Amino acid sequence: MEKISVGGSFCIKKKGRIYSLSFSRTRAFFSVLFLLFFVLQLGGCGPKRPVVRGKYARGTYRPYRVNGKTYYPLPSSRGFVETGYASWYGPSFHGRRTANGERYNMYSMTAAHKILPMNTFVRVENLDNHRSVVVRINDRGPFVRNRVIDLSYAAAKKLGVVGPGTARVRLVALGEVGSIKGNTVTFKKTPDFMHGDFYVQVGAFVSRENAFRLRNRLCRIYRGVTVVRGRTNGQDYYKVRIDAPNDYRLAKNFEKRIEDAGFPEAFLVAR
Repeated sequence: MEKISVGGSFCIKKKGRIYSLSFSRTRAFFSVLFLLFFVLQLGGCGPKRPVVRGKYARGTYRPYRVNGKTYYPLPSSRGFVETGYASWYGPSFHGRRTANGERYNMYSMTAAHKILPMNTFVRVENLDNHRSVVVRINDRGPFVRNRVIDLSYAAAKKLGVVGPGTARVRLVALGEVGSIKGNTVTFKKTPDFMHGDFYVQVGAFVSRENAFRLRNRLCRIYRGVTVVRGRTNGQDYYKVRIDAPNDYRLAKNFEKRIEDAGFPEAFLVAR
């Protein structure tokens, strides 16, 4: 077999016969071969990362929906203080994945919270016996009204919550973890979250008419009531919102007043 060039063609002579390919076709042919080789090389080089699927692939700071309610994780834990009921979870969840992808360890000082940033350290005080512990947030929950935190077994035991199952607690966020060396924990500097642009979401409806019906009802009592169209999991929703004070603590009090006015599913959101 020998290769020869004839005009604008690339030719191969084999067993007395000449096979001709134009240069344009030849370039296209070798371009495809090169691309295939490049893709195969990419697939075989570099460290392989585990493939994360399901809810963990969506990230822990994006809005998420549970039992028909959408939750919006906070951009910062700075100044966060909350009072409510704590519960705990233990053996039946031991070894399962938490919302940030870790394995839940019932003997570690961790906890679940609905909206605090992952890896936030929180001081939890039992208001009945005044015991306190510091836990790290690595999961989402609890999705039960009036419960503000779900403690690991170890944290619940130290607080005296294991026996009764729940306890009234006060949470104070200490900050997000920067690094851990031995017993020393440093925290990342976070922006001031005590002042900002807040609103309370009162409801979310598939029906536009139902959303505006609620808006008209709320406008008789509150200022700054709006309907905003959004999309969650491929479904359009009409969200009814009420502007809240720019001070975080005042905004939380405003949220509580709306809940007590007959809207238990209302929750505070930072724009």
